Parts: sequence; C-alpha cells; structure tokens
Amino acid sequence: MKEGTHEEPRIVAAAERQMRAWSWCQEAAERAAQSRRLDRPHAELGQYITISREAGAGGSEIAKLLGQQLGWDVLDKNLVDRVAERSHLSRSALELVDETEPNWAYDVLGAWLDRAIIPHERYVVHLCRVIAAAARRGNVVLVGRGANLLLPRDRGLAVRIIASEKYRLRRIMEGHAFGEAQARRYMAETDRARRDFVIRFFHHDISDPHLFDLVIQVDRLGLVGAAEAIITAYRHWTAVRSPAAPAQVS
Repeated sequence: MKEGTHEEPRIVAAAERQMRAWSWCQEAAERAAQSRRLDRPHAELGQYITISREAGAGGSEIAKLLGQQLGWDVLDKNLVDRVAERSHLSRSALELVDETEPNWAYDVLGAWLDRAIIPHERYVVHLCRVIAAAARRGNVVLVGRGANLLLPRDRGLAVRIIASEKYRLRRIMEGHAFGEAQARRYMAETDRARRDFVIRFFHHDISDPHLFDLVIQVDRLGLVGAAEAIITAYRHWTAVRSPAAPAQVS
C-alpha cells in the first residue's frame, strides 16, 4: 500500500481535531469578548474616542490630528505592537489576521501545518484585552478593530469617517502609487475585510450609522476640519454628560 494511503486517515483525523479545537476557540473568544465589555457600573474608564473608517477616507490621519491636538495616545496599527508585546506573539503573524476576513480553513489547517500561524480568535482575545487596558488608562484615540463595539457606548465618543468613492480612490492612488483599477480592488477588499471582521467577532454591520455618535463625510470638511468637528463634538458631549462621570478636555 502506498505511503500516502497510510497517511491520509491520520491527516484527516488531525484536521478534525483541529476543527473541533477551532470551534472551541471560537466560542471561547466570543465569551472572552463579552466578559471583557466594560459596561459594568464599577468599571473605571478614562477618556477615549473611537474612529471607524472606510478605506481611503483618512481615518488614521484624522486620529493622528486628534492625538496631536488633545495630547492623547493614538492606537492604530501600533495596536498590533501592543498585542504582540502582551501576548508574546509574532508581530508579522499578527498582521496577517489584523482586520482581515476570518477564514476557517486558514485558521484551522494553516495553524496545523505551520505553528507560526495565529488563528483569528486567539488574536481577537488578546486585542480585546489591549483595547480594554487602553480605555482604562484613558486619553486615547482607538482606530478601527471594533473598539466602538467592545467599549460601552455611553462612556466615549464613537465616530465613523466616510468619503465619496472619488475622494477615496484618489487618496489610495496617491498613498500607494496604485493605478485606478488596483486602487478600486484595494478599496473593495479592505472594506470587505473590515466589515467581515466586525460581523464575525462583534456581530454588527460596521457601516450602520446607528452605531456611532458622529458620522463625518470627510471630503466635505477635509482632514483638519473633520478633526476639529470631532473635538467640538467631544467637548459638547463631555459638557452634557451625567455628573456621575465628569470629564474635561483641555
């Protein structure tokens, strides 16, 4: 009998074990995300703003402007650094699952074939811990990754940054030196991956305007104007908040 025939049942059995483990990990990740929601009355949270964004709309740039004007930390791609540091996982491996479309075959068979591959669920558990820790410290702008859905709605300002297709395509073409066709693919794939990531782990459509306190079409205001509008909205929001949770922005 050929060697491959002997090996096939073992491979199938191993894959089935990994699939069962993946299913358990998926449930554990969801339970962990729910248990770490900071909506308990006694949870002490600092000041934070969450930024959700369409690809090419300038969400990261606006977050940087907010950080500069408020003197706050900004957690965007450097969230991956924090996760890598806390979890002792490879940053390059984490980048492969950061705001990407969850893929069960990749997570199950990839992790089985290559120990360096990190399942999405494991990443999300560590991501939730980092976001929660950042919110407790406060004075932070959190970009993407479902932060507005993990953190309590009434304790920070949730902002969605959108823009017209023309505006987004132009910025992507300039920022990545893409042609129009390549920029369109990038925009569609990035938006889809972010949407699927949030649906999979937070069970919401990230484009739903009801999830946000403020939705800004940035090509109408510009990046600086959008940042100023967010700061104005945040100052107003802190002024009308319940006295039980006062906050000031200098």
